Parts: sequence; C-alpha cells; structure tokens
Amino acid sequence: MKEKLFFLVFVLPVMVFAQDLKVTAEILNPTSKINDGVAKIVVSGGQSPYSYKWSDQSTSLTSNTAESLTEGVTHQVMVTDAAGTSITKEFKIEAESITEIFNGTMTPAVAAMGSVLFWDPFAALNLYDPVIYADLKMVSIPGWTADTEDIFTLERWLVEDGAKVKKGQEIAIISESNGTEIKIIADANGEIKHLEEEGGIIYNPNNQKHLIETNADVFAEIIYDDPVPLVYANGDKQTNSIPFIVVWLIFGAAFFTVRMGFINFRGFKHSLELAKGKYDDPNAPGSITHFQALATAVSATVGLGNIAGVAVAVSLGGAGATFWMIVAGLLGMSSKFVECTLGVKYRDILPDGRVFGGPMNYLRYGLEKRNMGGFGKVLATAFAVLAIGASFGGGNMFQANQSFEILSGQFPGLEGNGFWFGVIVAVLVGIVIIGGINSIAKVTGKIVPFMAGIYVLGALTVIFINIENIGPAFTAIIDGAFSPSALKGGILGVLIVGFQRAAFSNEAGVGSAAIAHSVAKTNHPPSEGFVALLEPFIDTVVVCTLTALVLIFTGMHEVTGVAGADLTSDAFGSVISWFPYVLAAAVFLFAFSTMISWSYYGMRAWTYLFGKSKKMELLYKVLFLFFVVVGASVSLGAVLDFSDMMILAMSFPNIIGLYILSGEVRSDLREYFRKLKANELFKKQRVAKQKS
Repeated sequence: MKEKLFFLVFVLPVMVFAQDLKVTAEILNPTSKINDGVAKIVVSGGQSPYSYKWSDQSTSLTSNTAESLTEGVTHQVMVTDAAGTSITKEFKIEAESITEIFNGTMTPAVAAMGSVLFWDPFAALNLYDPVIYADLKMVSIPGWTADTEDIFTLERWLVEDGAKVKKGQEIAIISESNGTEIKIIADANGEIKHLEEEGGIIYNPNNQKHLIETNADVFAEIIYDDPVPLVYANGDKQTNSIPFIVVWLIFGAAFFTVRMGFINFRGFKHSLELAKGKYDDPNAPGSITHFQALATAVSATVGLGNIAGVAVAVSLGGAGATFWMIVAGLLGMSSKFVECTLGVKYRDILPDGRVFGGPMNYLRYGLEKRNMGGFGKVLATAFAVLAIGASFGGGNMFQANQSFEILSGQFPGLEGNGFWFGVIVAVLVGIVIIGGINSIAKVTGKIVPFMAGIYVLGALTVIFINIENIGPAFTAIIDGAFSPSALKGGILGVLIVGFQRAAFSNEAGVGSAAIAHSVAKTNHPPSEGFVALLEPFIDTVVVCTLTALVLIFTGMHEVTGVAGADLTSDAFGSVISWFPYVLAAAVFLFAFSTMISWSYYGMRAWTYLFGKSKKMELLYKVLFLFFVVVGASVSLGAVLDFSDMMILAMSFPNIIGLYILSGEVRSDLREYFRKLKANELFKKQRVAKQKS
C-alpha cells in the first residue's frame, strides 16, 4: 500500500511532467506583401510556463506568436520550460509573391553588407563594452504621452529622499487635473532620489519648458545598486556600436579638414562669391555654371533623409543628436572640397562638349600618375559598379517608393495607384533627363532654391511662433549632447546617431557630387571645390538642423509611436494645420530632384564601364525610368536597403583615392590662393551705369 501511495504522490507527477518537450510551428503568410509573416508556437510536454526566445528582437519572451516576419528566410525560437529544459525550433515562411521572393533573397545580402559597413572595430578589439547599461531607473507618470492635456501634481512622497526601496513598494501619490489620485509603485530595487517636491507640478502642457525638456514626465530616479543592462523585447542585450562606415567617413572628413588648413571655415566667404557667379568665366571649359553644379549636387542629397531621417535620429538620440549632426556637417565640407576639386582636375571633355568626370576618372588616372594604375582601375571599377546600383535603388526606387507613400498618406485618392503614379513620375523625369546635364542643371537650378526656400520658411515660421521655447530648446540640445541618459545610449550613442545621420545625409566622402561638379565651367579645379563645400552646410547645418529644431521646439522629439516623415509632418501640423500638405509636395519635389540628379551620376558610372556612346547613355536612361515605375509600384524592402547601402559603400574606394591624392589637392589650393591674392583669376566686371 505504501509503495502505491509513493508512486501516486511522487513518481506519477514526475512521469507526467517528464514528457518530452515538443514544439511545433504554425506558419501563416497572410498576404502577398513583404514582411507580414506570422508564426505561432505550440508547445506540449515539459512544465509550464514557457518562455520564447525569438530571433526577432521585437517579439516578447512571453509571446508564443511572432508577427511581421520576413518571408523566405530562416527564423528561430528557443522554447524553455519552467524546469529549464530548452528546445530550439527553426522555421521558414515560404515566399510566394515575386516581391516576397526578391525581399527574402536580398535579406541575407543586406545582412552581409551590413556586417561590413556597420562592423564595430572598437568592440571587436575589446576596447570598450558595447552593452548599454542603465545606472538608474526613471520614475515617470504612468501612461503619460507627449500630447496629453492633463496637469500632473506630486501630492506626497511615501518614502524619504535617499531611502532604499524595493520593487513593488508604494513610493508616491500623484494626481491628475481632474482630481484622480495615482499610486506610484517602484519597479526596481535601489536608492530613490526625489526630483520634485511635494505639491510641485510634474508636468503642465501649458508650460513651454515642460513641452521641450527631455523626460518631462520623470519626477524621481531609482539608482541601481549595480548597473543593469538594457534589453530588447526578446531578451537580447541592447548595444551601442561605432559603425566602421561612420568612422571611415568622419575620420576622413576630420583628416581633410586639417590637411587643407580648415578650408571649411577660411574658404566659406569665397565659396559664396563663387556660387553667386562673381568668378564665372563664360569662356571656361565645361557645360554649367558654378551655381547650377551646386544646385544639381544639393538636389541629390537634400531629400527624404532631411525630413524622415532627422526625425528618426532625434527620436533615437534625443535633442543632443542635433549638436553632433552639425559638427559632422561642418567636417564633411572638407571632404566635398577635396573630391570635387579632383573631379574637375581629372575630367575628360569630348569634342561634342560632353563631360566625363568624377571619382572614376581621378581614381584611375590620378593613381596612374603615381604608378598605381592597376590599383586605380580596381578602385574606379568598384566605384562605378556601386554607383550604378545606388542610382537604381537609393537614388531612384527608394525616392519613388517613399514619395508615393507620403503623398498617398495626405491624399487618400492615390492609394492603390502606385503604378500610375510611377508612370507619371517616370514621364516627368524622362522629359528632364533626355536633355542631359544641361537640362538637369536648369531644372535643379530652379527647383532647389524654390523647395529649400519653402521648407526653410516653414521651419522658421514654426520656430518663430514657438520662440519662447528657444532657451529650453538649446538647453535640451547641449545637455542632451554631453549628458544624455542611458536610454539614449549615453554620450557615445547620441554622438554616433548624430554623426551617422549627417554622414548619410550629405554624402560627403561618397564621391557622387564630384560627378556633377566635374561639368562646371572653370579653369581652376579648386574653385569648384570651394563651391562644393557649401553642400554639407546647406544639407546638414541648415536643412537637417531646422528639421531637428522644429521637432524640439514643438516637443515632438518626445513623442513615441510615430516615426520618420509622419513625425516631422505632425510637428509642422501642430503649428500650421495645412502645412503637412505643403510638406508632402516638398517631399515630392525633393524626391524628383534627387532622381534626376542621380540619373546623371549613374549614367556617368554606366558609360565608364560600357562605353561613352550615346546609345549606351540612352539604354541607361530607359532602364532608369523603368525602375522609377517599379519603385512606386511595389514594396521591395531589402532590395532598397541593399542599394541604399551601396551609396555608403561608394565611400570606400573614393576615400582611399582621396587620401592618396590629398597632397596634390593641397598644392593646387596653395597655387589657387596665390592667384586669388594676385588678382589673376577671371572676375566679372561691374557694368557702370551711364548717365543720360
């Protein structure tokens, strides 16, 4: 009898719970759209509750269902039961539509290229710990959002300042403007620090300082006994990284700034004189004026990144990212000077007037002069291949795709008509690019000042209306730049976010702008370098900074759940109700001008590889227009990500060449300054008004 009782009480339950842990995955591909796969994990055996460690970082450890998964790639989940038994399940959601197949095929390629571009050399060498640790836990208003209209008051503290608190302990009582009291519970162990006195107002939406400051809803901090690593929903530790591509671009920019004697500052006044046409020689070789070259290059960089990209950067890095964005923009001016000076110096002008220049030329022929011809050919070919891919993707399909998404968001009638939108845009682009660089330059010379003027005027209007926020706004920028919270990644995280946004936006060091500037009318290569250094200033120091200031002045940098262009649009709309429609039109013009400029960049890379005949140029233009329609019609996800990365990858062969050739650029700069001081440069004469 005792044996049977022992069996029933002890052995049988163990046998029941000792059943093998079994995991099956129920897979669903609900539509033909990309990245909407669903996987549900069904578990039997083992001991509940179960935890689910997904390869998808956005899926919680407690969720047995993952959504928004990429079709055509392998996913993984590790299921662990209460006894610690684990089993790993791999599964794949089959790609069915052509867009899913393309996206699934390119996703591993994006990961591979990303592992190079965003590799962190400092973490690899164990020079720092990339894991983000929180020293403290902020105690904030439960359920608070940046658009709340309630006033919150701290009624009383239930624990003394500096006291040790435990997770789950009641620590304070706060009240809403309607009189509702809320008990605040500590959600961490540690030492509490009061940031607000009893009876003090924690948040008042009518107080401009509260609207602007970062973490306006925080009224206490719990200082951990030991720093706690921040984690994603799936349990992976959050990390900072110092991406190799950012180091490559920023270090290069800093090197050229010093090498050229801080030309970004001492040459600024002269660059404005050149852009205004003071030194335009109508008989100089080339096809377009200094200003037209500047407008063409600016139109290729000023685009969605200045609107959506900045919103993402400020959301991730806080107001402080703005400061580092400006620093990177100022440094990038020197990279533009070097590459565009070389673009003119090594250009090739055919008898029919067509100009062929850019990194392909100076990488090949500049290095050839130094007995490095073979290496130069490799760099030039690599650059051309990357430039063609970038022109079809980031300079074309991405622009068509995103401009359609934004316009259809403001004008619902466009929804579902991506193909026809693409056809119309392709026709408009075709009308411009068929005429070559002269036609492109004429259009960009009109569109760029117009669209930039509207955007800058709108931004200044928003800032002026909120001018009382200027103090808190700049305090938030400086404090955020040098003493940000761990939630923003600390000072390293904010610095990298700011640098990365600037480097990706102005393309300084990428080499693309040198193709446009090589066509300018000039006898002196450094003169075009001076004009080019204005681009990062316009793109980053002016346009990107204004976007960031609009977000900060309106308090939208603290809004969660909204990202990208929508966040910028909401920021403008909070002050000027109808401005989102103007912004949508500006986005279209930004995208349109970017497409026509990149069509020229890609065509010059194409003719470098396949010959300079007009038939080859026409073939490229036809392909380019085809991809405009494709980009507007379908979501290509990883295909666009890959081609966007190709823009960044162009900087590898380009900057290597710039390092090697920087010595001769410095010599040319000295000679140019000598001629400028000696008044040997062509200068337009003022026509004296005759007396009647």
